Formats: sequence, structure tokens, C-alpha cells
Amino acid sequence: MPVYNDWACAARLLPHIDAEINGMAGEVRVLLIDDGSNTPAGEDLAAGPFESICEVRVLRLRGNLGHQRAIAIGLYYVHQFLPSDAIVVMDSDGEDRPSDIPALLDGLAQSSGREMVFAARTKRLERPVFRFFYHLYRFVHRILTGIPVRVGNFSVMPRAALERLMISSDLWNHYAAAAFRSKQPLRTVPLARGARLDGQSHMNFFALVVHGLSAISVFADVVSVRLLAGAAAFLLSSLLVLGGVALARFAAPASMPAWATVAAGSLAVFGLQAMLLALVLVLAIIGSRTHTSFIPLRDSDYYILDQTLLWEKHDSVAIRRPRVDAV
Repeated sequence: MPVYNDWACAARLLPHIDAEINGMAGEVRVLLIDDGSNTPAGEDLAAGPFESICEVRVLRLRGNLGHQRAIAIGLYYVHQFLPSDAIVVMDSDGEDRPSDIPALLDGLAQSSGREMVFAARTKRLERPVFRFFYHLYRFVHRILTGIPVRVGNFSVMPRAALERLMISSDLWNHYAAAAFRSKQPLRTVPLARGARLDGQSHMNFFALVVHGLSAISVFADVVSVRLLAGAAAFLLSSLLVLGGVALARFAAPASMPAWATVAAGSLAVFGLQAMLLALVLVLAIIGSRTHTSFIPLRDSDYYILDQTLLWEKHDSVAIRRPRVDAV
């Protein structure tokens, strides 16, 4: 779970998670990624006592990277230092409800541990203006990428999926989009979104726009090809209109105003320019594939400052012992 100053939410969330996973087989560890918070995590963050959670750690990053990149670094840490059969990714403010974790794990079990399982939002609690722009974003995303979007970070993945994501540069921009782009087997479970447990969200309108564009950027090559196809279709339509206007003027000069030819010609020129720009965009994006980019397995270490063990259950005895270790 990425955290940016939302320690009060995280502290209230941990007991809820502990209650919901009570009775599950195996060891359950919680990793909080401190995304460059201005206030440090207090020693009472993992006050406990916890029945099911056997360990709570805080992974501190060197600066504020944004929650998507914090998730990428957190997944790398889990991959390298916390062997696990399944990894649940969720927000730390309570909007991803702990009561839904069993439903995600059930979805993973139904796939015999082969598929990533995402929460598909059936109900949102945001204001009408936000919902309007969210639906507008979903429409634009579908047009540009061909992929419907209704998921966020809340998900569970098997270890095999984590292995594949560790070499995905797309993970640096957007976790869910990287999962879809990796073409791993996945499914969705319809779940409602919860309410924040404490305080106000740090996400403003501009941050949400950047978040949406980051998801679309993962499919930049698909978007550019779709734009090229759209521009080509527009150019073809413009040429057909221009040909129709020219034919009409030749057949009946008096019935066709002079401005119609100018308008049709301008439309065709605009279509040609749009197609050329789209073609340049396609070539630029395809050419950029040869450039070295962020690879989680190789580059994540640079962004980790240290990690703190806040809670540990050892031999059925719960121990609160803040311990800071360099990674």
C-alpha cells in the first residue's frame, strides 16, 4: 500500500485488514510504501495487537514519486525480499475496502492461481463533477486504446505475474495499465468503492488528469496507430467530398457556390496534414522502443532509502519493535 502522509488512515486500516483475513492459512505481511511523506510514520502506526498479520513494514522512498511509481518500487521489494504466493495491491486510505480482499482471493483461487484479479468498480462515492469527468476519461480511453477501463490499483496477483511485471517498463507509469499491457491472464470482480477513513484526499483535478494520461501513455503505440487510421479515414473522406464538389461544379457550375470548392480543398489539406503528423508520431513511438527505459528489477534500488519493521509476530508472541534497516 502506498502512503503519502495518510498515516492516520493506514493506522485505522490495519485492524480492519487483520479482521478480514482472520483464519486464512499462511503468513500475511503488510508493506506500506512511504512515498516521500512530509511526516514520518509514528511508532504507534502498527499498535496492534494483530491476530492474522504477522509483520508490518514501512519502506521509505527517497522522494515523492507518485502512488503508481511507489507501487512499482513496492512490488520490486516484495519480489526481492518477501517471498509470497499472492500479492494484494490496494490504497491505504480505506477506499479499497478490506472486506473485499477475500473476494479477490477467491477469484485468484478460482483461476488456480494463474490470473491477476482486479476490482471492477460498480459504485463510486465521488461528486457528480468528478464522475462526469471519469466517464469522459473512460470514453476517451476506450476510443484511443480499444480497452474499456473500470479498474484501479485494488487487485491481487500470483507470484508468476509479479515475475513478469518486474521487467515491464510500463509499470513505472501505471500499474493497472501495465498489467493489461503485459497480456497476462486476468479477470475482474465487481466491487463497490469505499469511503476514506480519515482526512481529505491529496489527489486534485490536475493529478487525476496526469494519472489518466499515464494510463493512456502505456498504450502509446496503439494510440498512435489508431490516430493514424483516423487521420487516413478523415483524409479519404475529405478527398471524396472534394471530388464530389469538383464533379458538381463541372456538371452544373451555376448550382455550386465558389466557397464550397475552397472549403472542400481546405478540408483535404487539413486531413493530409493530420495524417502526416500521425505518421510521424507512429514512427517516433516505434523508434523509441530501442531506447533504454526504467526496468523495475534493475533500477528500483536507487529509489529506496530504508525500511522499518514495525510489527512482528514471532512464536505466537507479538512484538512491537521499530527497527530501521538499509536496503
